[in-house]
Order: sequence, then C-alpha cells, then structure tokens
Amino acid sequence: MKFSALDLAPEIQQALDACGYSQMTPVQEQAIVPARRGKNVLANAQTGTGKTAAFALPILQQMHDHPKPTESGCPRTLILTPTRELAEQLADTIKRYAQFLPLKILALYGGVNMDSQQKKLKAGVDIVISTPGRLLEHVVQCNVSLAKAEFVVLDEADRMLDMGFIADVTTLLQQTAKKRQTLMFSATISPRVNEVARQLMTPYETVRVAKLNATADTVEHVVYPVEEKRKADLFAELINKHQWFQVLVFTSTKAQADSLMVDLKIDGISAAICHGDKSQGSRRRAIADFKEGKIQVLVATEVAARGLDIQGLELVVNFNLPYLAEDYVHRIGRTGRAGAQGKAISFVSREEERALDDIERLIGSRIQRIYMPGYEVGSRDGLRKKLGKKIHRPRTNKAGRTKIIRSKSGTAKPAAKNRKK
Repeated sequence: MKFSALDLAPEIQQALDACGYSQMTPVQEQAIVPARRGKNVLANAQTGTGKTAAFALPILQQMHDHPKPTESGCPRTLILTPTRELAEQLADTIKRYAQFLPLKILALYGGVNMDSQQKKLKAGVDIVISTPGRLLEHVVQCNVSLAKAEFVVLDEADRMLDMGFIADVTTLLQQTAKKRQTLMFSATISPRVNEVARQLMTPYETVRVAKLNATADTVEHVVYPVEEKRKADLFAELINKHQWFQVLVFTSTKAQADSLMVDLKIDGISAAICHGDKSQGSRRRAIADFKEGKIQVLVATEVAARGLDIQGLELVVNFNLPYLAEDYVHRIGRTGRAGAQGKAISFVSREEERALDDIERLIGSRIQRIYMPGYEVGSRDGLRKKLGKKIHRPRTNKAGRTKIIRSKSGTAKPAAKNRKK
C-alpha cells in the first residue's frame, strides 16, 4: 500500500516525497488508519520497520486538520522515549515529516543545560519529544504545562519499563488532557506492557505485524562459543579476516566497553565509545563519526541499543550477551532495517550459555554455532563428568584454551548466569 492512498495533507505528502517514501511498511499499514481516526493503539512490531512514521504521520495529520496556535510552554503532542539518543533521532525524523507544516518541535533530555530548553519552551512549542526524567524536571520548575497535550506517544514502552520509568510516565500522563489519544509502541510485548496499556489507555486496539518478540527475517544470527578472556582476540581476528568495516559492538557494562576500547587501540583498530559515563557531546561525536565512516568500530552499552538508525549497517556484534533476552532483539535491530540484509554475531562464554538459551527461547529458534579453531570452549557437562562435581567458575589453561567436549546431543547444558565484573 502506498502513502498516496492515505489522502494525507499535501504538506505531509510533499515531505514524504522529499524523504523518498512511497510504500508503507506493515506496521504503518495497520497502525496509521486507526491512529488517524483518534483511537488508542498498542503496537508490537519488529524494530526497524518504520514505527516512527506509524505514530507521527497520523498525529501530524490530525494537528493539520484541527490547527491551533502555538502556545508558550503548552505542547499539543507529547512523545516519551527512554534515551536521549532516541529523543534526538525522533526529533530529527519528525521534523522531516513536518518540514512543510507550521509546527515547532523540541527534544528535551538530560546532560545539557536546562536554561536553553526553558527558553525554547517559553518561545512556544507544538510537539515535545522527551525522556521522562528531564520532562519531569521542567514540569516541577513550571517551564512546561501538559494540560493541553491531546496526543501522547510512549515509544519503546518495554524499555521504559525495564529502566524503571513507569512511575514518572504515569505522573506525567496524569497531567495531560483528559480526552487525549495515547499510542504505545514496543518492540516486545510482555504482561507488564499489557498491564500498563490497560491502565493508561482503555479502550485500545492492538496491532501486531510480526510473531511475538520476533527478530527481522533479514538478519542472520550466528554464535561463536569462546572463553571470556579470549573475546577481544577473536574479535580482532574476525575483523581482519573478514575485512569488517562499520561494526557496532555491544558490551553489557561500561567497564567491559572501556576494556574493549583499550584492546582495539592496541590492535590498531579505529574505534569510539558510547556509554553513560561519556558526555552528551562525546557520545554525539562518536555516533556521528561512526555514521560518516570515520571510525571502524563503535563500542556501545545498552544506552545505544535503542534509537540508533545507521543506514546500511550490516553487522552488529554482541561482545557480551545482554542481561535481558528482550534486549537482544533491540540490539540486533540496528541491522537488517527496512528490508536490508544484516548479520548479528554473538560471542558466548560458558557463563553465558543460560542467557543464550533464554534468547533462543524468546525468538523461537536455535542460533547457528561457529567453532573458531584456537578459541574452543568446553561444555560444562563434560567438565562435570571429568571432575565429578559442580563447576562454579570456568577453568582454562594458560593459553585460555580448552578441548571441546560435547554431550551426546551435541549441545551444552545451560550454565548458571555468572558475568565477568
């Protein structure tokens, strides 16, 4: 189905043409029509399938159909999102969709001075895209009123729940207009997400365009079993062997990210880092340099898993598996976007085998294992039989290598989740 079939306002259609959009994605086909009619919507779709346009276009259309003057500190639309990177990206994207409309759009997030944000709010704003914490600060300081916010979007709702933002979100929504339209978009659906949906927007329509918690069909998944302390060596070898360029690699902690950066520099691989201890400006520069191809590897923690939209990104590496299986879906969603092909590679130590089981159970399929010569890791079943007792910590020789020991089924029994500090 084409966007032209929606009979959108000429200004919006002109913007879509300028962006090169003609054919709608499945989530856009199913969500735009009910949202345009003013209905509440809970949408579950694979990441990278056009969710921003699915909620932004119907809101822009309704704001065009029922124009109101821009007011100081009183937005008509409120979009809440979990991270500052995603807030910035949403603002840039929605500005492109609204480039021919007389609307003022503002992104609010922490890590920057509040005074400049306050001045922009006072000057008047129609659409506010914000992280919950920063918006709450502005509300407390009376810089913004949500009483006239008639359109509310909760983007990455599951992530906001995971990050503990639900109390702030609930507080903020209590201050919005009573007759508001609420749209919730989430890459994964859980009982908690459903519960929040029932609390915040009854009644509502549910839109699902993929099987529950699915990953994109365009992404190939592989796993390299490897000892934790050999991961950096394996990563460098694979980069050189396959001539990888523009690799987004995820670690689970800031310490792991810092350690990997040191190893990459030693190996002469150009890299930048993006995690919570870095300033907003530093993170911005790292992402910009990565997008422009100035660096080969971007090392990131979970803070960058949502919102990064890098055109043509072919490869995502999980240096460490995420603590939550659902976060695997979000991490690898940075590749294989908009129908393009992508590859997700995970380095899995013996301590992460249970986390891998959780991920395979979530996505409903077994991920291919690739055993790299020189980086073998033995199964815990084999070690238990050999030593006749439960193994709590991995034991390797000085070279960090162990002989592969497989069970009769060819698979290893999941190990206790025990992460390197």
